[in-house]
Amino acid sequence: MREGVPVLSGYRTGSGYRRTSVARVSAFQPVPWQQAWEAALYDPAGFYRRAVGPAGHFRTSSHIPLFADAIARLAADLNASLGSPAGFTVVDVGAGRGELLEGLAEIAPPDWTLMGVDVVDRPEELSARIEWASETPAHVTGLLMAHELLDVVPCPVVQVDSLGCIREVLVDVQSGEERLGEAAGRDDREWLARWWPMEEPGERAEVGHPRDRLWRDLVGRVGRGAALAVDYSHSADDRGTGRWANGSLVGHRRGRVVPALPNGTCDLTAHVALDACLAETEADVDLSFLTSQREALAALGVDSRLPESDSAGQDLKAYVEALQRAGQARELTDPHGLGDFGWLMQLRGV
Repeated sequence: MREGVPVLSGYRTGSGYRRTSVARVSAFQPVPWQQAWEAALYDPAGFYRRAVGPAGHFRTSSHIPLFADAIARLAADLNASLGSPAGFTVVDVGAGRGELLEGLAEIAPPDWTLMGVDVVDRPEELSARIEWASETPAHVTGLLMAHELLDVVPCPVVQVDSLGCIREVLVDVQSGEERLGEAAGRDDREWLARWWPMEEPGERAEVGHPRDRLWRDLVGRVGRGAALAVDYSHSADDRGTGRWANGSLVGHRRGRVVPALPNGTCDLTAHVALDACLAETEADVDLSFLTSQREALAALGVDSRLPESDSAGQDLKAYVEALQRAGQARELTDPHGLGDFGWLMQLRGV
């Protein structure tokens, strides 16, 4: 869910980082992309603050009932492995308008706590059993999810100039016009050298260390249980092929991919280096899994096979329901769509 959660530079997490100040940017004044990106999404008039919410612009896995079923199954397995502790909680960080939690509220055991964390106020129609907060809990026993959260954590955008120097990209907030700024800082260069090497003039990248730090903070809040990130992602192998020579920063508006324009009228996302996030936290966890949504959901029993047509004559209602589940499964596991999302799950104290 691409929704807000405050604190780390105003992002959707409420993770406990000190909020950095973001000066309002004037028209026709190029500023670093990271600053413009943050203001466009999280300022009082930003994209995620608007009444229509992200659901008015795009459909995610959270809007598909079968996804909530799979997450409930995952949480149930986790709960059992923990010995069904008191206070088992499912926390959705960057919960949007609570769509995923609403699905879980219908099927989760009554002794589970369901909590949404987001920068927006509690949605008026939200189920009474769902708790709502602007800050991520300091200690979680259970499952902490960051579903389509990390891709909207703003980060530096850089480009190789004609002399081979990596420089920060500046953008005009209203027109979207760009120019190159100062040379990238040491932290940016070190991250790029390890995770996204660039040499050719014109190559661009999004520097992922703000996502790594946020993920480390979220994982650290899990005392016993699992932290799960589900997001647009790329791998070191992908980044080395030139597929991402222009970076991955794009806009989303009314169901369409549009040029990235940081004026608050569209969502702004960039793929996540989940392998870098994993490396940031691997020493602090007991076990890690990094895979695709397609493979993860298959392991959780999501099956896209169509029911036998002969069964329609025996129980038409059951046949129609099976067709619906198969349709949802195909959407969730489409290798050219949601099925290509990355899943990073890390366990602590399990």
